[in-house]
Amino acid sequence: MPVELPSHDDLRLVRRTLEALPGVAETEVLLIGDGPRAAVSALVSDGRPLPEPPVAASPPARLDDGGTRAVPGCLAAMERAAVLAIAHTVHTTGSLRDGAEEVADALQAAPRHRWIVRRWLAALASENLPAPPSRQELARAMRDLDAARQELGYPAEMGRFFQTALRSLPRLVRDEISLQSLLFAGGGMTAARGNYRDNLISRHLNRAAAEAVAARAPARVLEIGAGVGATTDAVLAVVGEVDYLFTDVSAFFLDAARERFAHRTGVRYALLDVNAPMALDEQPFDVVLAANVLHNARHAGRTLAAIRELLAPGGTLVLIESCVEHHLVSASMHFLMSPRAGALLPGFADVRQGQDRVFLGRTEWILQLAAAGYRDLRVEPAPEDPLAAAGQHVFTAVRGELHPGPTPLLSKAAEALPPHLVPREIHTVDALITDRSHRP
Repeated sequence: MPVELPSHDDLRLVRRTLEALPGVAETEVLLIGDGPRAAVSALVSDGRPLPEPPVAASPPARLDDGGTRAVPGCLAAMERAAVLAIAHTVHTTGSLRDGAEEVADALQAAPRHRWIVRRWLAALASENLPAPPSRQELARAMRDLDAARQELGYPAEMGRFFQTALRSLPRLVRDEISLQSLLFAGGGMTAARGNYRDNLISRHLNRAAAEAVAARAPARVLEIGAGVGATTDAVLAVVGEVDYLFTDVSAFFLDAARERFAHRTGVRYALLDVNAPMALDEQPFDVVLAANVLHNARHAGRTLAAIRELLAPGGTLVLIESCVEHHLVSASMHFLMSPRAGALLPGFADVRQGQDRVFLGRTEWILQLAAAGYRDLRVEPAPEDPLAAAGQHVFTAVRGELHPGPTPLLSKAAEALPPHLVPREIHTVDALITDRSHRP
């Protein structure tokens, strides 16, 4: 039996009902989960304007030990190879002068990947590549990519992943092969660990995140979207005895982590989805760590508010996030970001809605954190640090003053709304950041 989701009018009714309650000035209503698990979620605010959030200055070049000076040049070489591979793929269709849909048709792009084709065309326009690259030019760029990969310390398996992905763009965009099959070739994790741990950029970021966690001297840590355990390794190396809850949306990663960290006492495991209700039958945590995962949140503000409620008063959130849509990402990892085939809730419901992008910018994350009720914001690396060229940042923020609990609002909503429209969760936030043209 087909699943029927609440309509736009239904969500508007929820918003009007909540905004009629005392103390609620603004509401944003969205759907979380998918299919039979879909649920209404709401963010409410008292309407006060959000002041400009102060960001504490980072120590100058704290992450730069001298080795990061090569990062900008290496990344430029990798970006060049990616955009030339994109140009080669698109130009083979002979339809570059047509619109995005015509190009996607010529590539026989799967419906869920057509947003990537639009990103490719924007990349070609930004790099002014009106003609296809020659075979020699493309081969030279691939050699330069591999040399840059080696200089940045990526393992050989990651080099093979990059090369294979760029040569497989037509098959990837047609959904004839999956990026997972390339990233986890043979069921191994070496390439994935190379991307998130075994390279100069990730080592510096993971170390900074680990130091931020250790500075809190936590007794309880929750890691969300822990994946291959790349940041987990760095954190467990610097914290003492700790109750550490390792979570991910995939049982595959939990099973691998149980084996990898079997020697470590105090590490527990659980499934957790940032796009579903995140209530845990747990005591509050001193630190919540989320490395390279929150860009997957359908609504960043809602997920940050839900995480805030998992923190003890004064608890710390530590994020690692990419803030730039690199060409190499659009030709590789973005295939992991496409909506699941048959998903009823494709795409984002926050400020990224309808924009063919995955990542929030550095300033956007700062505003989202402040709006969701965090304070004492810190961001690394500093803009002048060579590592900043990677477009990845470590954000540290502290849970702000206690917000009113949602129970009274949920009770009143249950009295006023049909049962299927009663929000599964309501989060109180300092402010809403929304594109009102998309608001129900």
